[in-house]
Amino acid sequence: MHSPLPLALVQAPAHPTQDLDSFASGLERLSRQRPQVRLFVHPELHLATPAPGSGPADDAAAPEQLAEPLDGPRDRRLAELAGDLGVWLMPGSVYERRHGQIHNTAPVYSPQGRRVAAYRKICPWRPYETTTPGTEFVVFDMDDHGRVGLSICYDAWFPEISRNLAHLGAQLIVNLVQTPTSDREQELVLARANAITNQVFVASVNAAAPTGLGRSLLVDPEGRVRTQAISAEECVLTDVIDLGETTRVRTYGTAGLNRPWEQFRPGDAPVDLPLYSGRMDPSTWGAGLSGTSRAEGRGRP
Repeated sequence: MHSPLPLALVQAPAHPTQDLDSFASGLERLSRQRPQVRLFVHPELHLATPAPGSGPADDAAAPEQLAEPLDGPRDRRLAELAGDLGVWLMPGSVYERRHGQIHNTAPVYSPQGRRVAAYRKICPWRPYETTTPGTEFVVFDMDDHGRVGLSICYDAWFPEISRNLAHLGAQLIVNLVQTPTSDREQELVLARANAITNQVFVASVNAAAPTGLGRSLLVDPEGRVRTQAISAEECVLTDVIDLGETTRVRTYGTAGLNRPWEQFRPGDAPVDLPLYSGRMDPSTWGAGLSGTSRAEGRGRP
């Protein structure tokens, strides 16, 4: 049995760069106002975005200026904050310096004050984003609530990423977003599509104005929107979900009909995936045909 998961999707503008004191104060206030919430989720680069109006040059320099090792002072402060409040915390993604490269990385902290997962964005929005792509799919278990998978913004446009997270057992996919552009309309469709085709919950948490266009939403495993922000204004979406719903939907079908996870039967002929040579491999995928790097498919950082 899964226990209900009360969660809060915090649609807010990017926080003043690395101002952990005011971020902590804001989260403490939210926790007092919503004492039943177990998981707080913030948008992409929530603590790693220059102040609006600081200029494009500062935006371009942000990854280099704001990156630090995953286990640096920022990590210790966020872990301590989650432990002090006794909540699960997704503070949004951050710039991580690792092996001489910079990643857009989403850490997760437990109520025990430990970092339990960290996902590096596989699909930066090229050519505008210059971070190094990650190569691993990441899921983590939330006690008796269920299993959660992580993705960041443009990852949602690649159905293989959501499918692999579902294959690894994710019942909820959290997509952290910072979209200020006109394609937010398409992202709303993708959130529902990824939920429907994988029969999972999907939370798409975008930044509020002026950093993003908002319109965050939570979708259930049958593709129904449970809650949604209708504008770019700052707000907090709350809901209580049962991740065990994924089992019900997969057993009885979406709308009582479709069961894609039970499509294939023993004895069916195998189906090759020539695009990936059987796996996601950038050396055989689109613009990466001449590349040499490889995504190994499954695993955790």
